Amino acid sequence: MASTSRTRTGRGRGRGRGSGSSSLPPPPSTLPLIIEEFFIVVYEDPLVKKVRTPKKFADYLDGKEPAKVYLRAADCGPRLWTVEVLFDGQGRMYLDKGWEKFAIAHGVDFGWFVHFKYEGDDVLTVKVFDGTMCRRYYYSDDEDTDDESDDDVKPCIHPL
Repeated sequence: MASTSRTRTGRGRGRGRGSGSSSLPPPPSTLPLIIEEFFIVVYEDPLVKKVRTPKKFADYLDGKEPAKVYLRAADCGPRLWTVEVLFDGQGRMYLDKGWEKFAIAHGVDFGWFVHFKYEGDDVLTVKVFDGTMCRRYYYSDDEDTDDESDDDVKPCIHPL
């Protein structure tokens, strides 16, 4: 008898509050596709001119493909690194010109993980994890937020 009264009050298994509506989330096929974060594993020389992003992220940007994105290290000051973007005819997206400067400045190496979070307005916040799978933290004394007028690579500093 106790279980019957629990179901009637809306506290039973699979029931939500109030009018007895289900508390289960909608099926995945009805949820909007929102890809805000992804990572790449550096399997090749990180100083190559282009790096491929996951196809799902490229699909997410379908119809609003930017010509460039701006990378910001999560903890390296306000500097934005301008990186040109290429889309091939098969729906793949590549970080191209400018990626090499970012990789050099952050010491990205073979076997590392690079985590990206899309912030909107073509900005990606980046976290770098080294070969020990630990996050690398950086700081910068560079107050310049526009790297397009400066061809020098000013490295972010990784404290020991």
